[in-house]
This record gives sequence, C-alpha cells and structure tokens, in this order.
Amino acid sequence: MEAGDMDKLVALVWSLPPPSPLDDEMIFRAHVYVAFYTRQYLQFFCLVQSRMFSHCHHGDLQAMWLQAHYNDAERMRGRPLTAVDRYRLRKKFPFPPTIWDGDNTSYCFKDRSRSYLVDFYLTNKYPTPAEKKEISSRSGLSVTQVSNWFKNRRQRDRMTQKQVVQAGKSESGYTLSHDIIQSR
Repeated sequence: MEAGDMDKLVALVWSLPPPSPLDDEMIFRAHVYVAFYTRQYLQFFCLVQSRMFSHCHHGDLQAMWLQAHYNDAERMRGRPLTAVDRYRLRKKFPFPPTIWDGDNTSYCFKDRSRSYLVDFYLTNKYPTPAEKKEISSRSGLSVTQVSNWFKNRRQRDRMTQKQVVQAGKSESGYTLSHDIIQSR
C-alpha cells in the first residue's frame, strides 16, 4: 500500500468501533495493519493473538510480527539489531498459533520440504541439474538450497561412515588385544 492509501485506512479504522474477534476478518485485519503502521505494537500483538487468520494471510502477518518485535527492540536499545539479536528475538517471540501455518521448521526448511529431499536422496545422492530444478519446484526451495542440501548431506554421511569405521577399528583392536591377553 502507498502511504496515502494507508493514511486513509488509518482514518477509516479509527472511525470504526474497537475491534472484536467476532468482526469480519477483513475488518479485523485492517485494525491489525493500522496498529502495525502506527507503531502501536502492544495493540498489534494483542490483536494478532486474539483471533485466527486465514492461511493465505499468514506470511504477511508473520513478517509484520517479526518486524514489530525488531522495531520495538531497536527503539528500546537505541541501536540497530545484529543478526544474533534478531535470531534471539525470533526464538523469544515465536509466532502465535493464530498466524502459524503448523509446519515445524527443521534445519531451516519446513518438514515437508526436508522429507521430500530425504526421499529423493535415498534414491539418488547426485541429482542432475534438471532433477535439482524439479526438486526445487516441488519442495519450494531454490536450486541453490537444493544443491547445498545434497552437498551437506553427502558430507554428513561421509563423516558418519568415518566415525563408524574408526569405532570398528578401536573395537576390533580392543577385542584382538583382549583375546591375546586371554590366550596367554
């Protein structure tokens, strides 16, 4: 929205009665947007947590949720946030269930994207560029993310194999020396 449109929305929303969770979602969402735009973050947080929103609006509301926390923290600290500060705020203030799509993120990817990658990996550890594009479109990840995931997964598998081999050597070495001692 342009600033002029937002100013008109602010004037309209302020002319309405206070929001109620029973209001039409569009009107309630207008109250949420106005609270965010006017930097009334406490009201924004209360409104977002008081009512379920349609799934199609979760992305925008989640971005606003994070930005409101970032802006509030910057105002209180009097300095710009670092990446670590933003990470800590995301952990401290997770999305409320009213705007959360229900997918847990694991390793920075949604569970369904990760499971699709794992399923493909079990059949082919070295996908071609065309296969990477196909995986990318089906998983919702970029081709670079897909490539990096496969590279990292192969590396983790190699490290796990090395650890198993080293553990086997130490076990067999112990057993061998134990057998020699027993036979003496």
